Amino acid sequence: MPDSKRFLHPETIRRIARLDVRARYIVEGFLSGAHRSPYFGQSVEFVQHREYTKGDDLRRIDWKVWAKQDRYYVKQFEEETNLRCTLLVDVSNSMRYGAGALNKYEYGCTVAASLAWLLLRQQDAVGCVAFDSSSRVTVPIRNARSHLNSIIQSLDVAAPKDKTDLFGVLRQVAETTPRRGLIVLISDLLVDRPGLFKGLNLLRQRGHDVLLFHVMDDDELDFPFNGPTRFEGLELDERLACNPRALREGYLAALGTYLDEVRRGCAKYVVDYALLRTSQPLDAALAAYLSNRLGMHGRN
Repeated sequence: MPDSKRFLHPETIRRIARLDVRARYIVEGFLSGAHRSPYFGQSVEFVQHREYTKGDDLRRIDWKVWAKQDRYYVKQFEEETNLRCTLLVDVSNSMRYGAGALNKYEYGCTVAASLAWLLLRQQDAVGCVAFDSSSRVTVPIRNARSHLNSIIQSLDVAAPKDKTDLFGVLRQVAETTPRRGLIVLISDLLVDRPGLFKGLNLLRQRGHDVLLFHVMDDDELDFPFNGPTRFEGLELDERLACNPRALREGYLAALGTYLDEVRRGCAKYVVDYALLRTSQPLDAALAAYLSNRLGMHGRN
């Protein structure tokens, strides 16, 4: 049996459970009673009416009922269900890096396990794919509380291995996930950017909402190295011995360009993006992201 406490910390979960998760793309299913699917009502059978509440699609209002009762009601259809979410977790070699309490792999798995716990608690359906150059472990989408053990086990056994082929993985997910839902990608994104954006665009074309958690270590973001250092590639058999102070300015400039490119690409394809430092407490990181998303869409 996997050690669930490795990726699922009880105190973190208690705090995460109190988060306001009404932000766009993950509103459906996270809160009790908020299980209106964004995809219901297309070529499906009418089931019943319910009273209109703020935020409902105005196109679903039954105006004939309004004319008779002077009250707003919306139509509900057979396909009105809970959220279906697929967690995509990068377990490639580059995710092994980490100078803090958790490396990127462990932090990413904690993000996935926490989201799975919260979704299953609200009776939503969750699946998981652990990947590097291909899908290494696939856990089907289910909504049973006991399903959490299967997800944690898939993360526990999928220790980081090969380099990442993200486009191939995203294409496979798009082709094997016919029902639209939420795709949560958790990765350090040390990948070919054109392939990343091509894969994200493919998921969006298939009707999926996509949330991207970009996991990076403080060393990667701050480049704090000072003395003579030898850098070794985790996915390439290369080594570089140098004085890092001479490289710092150029490295940080290149990093800024890279992060801007990722953010612009996500904005272009309407993908929610959040950069997470492995030193950030998980609940605080998610709270900051969700608060930001809620604020942004509240102004729309």
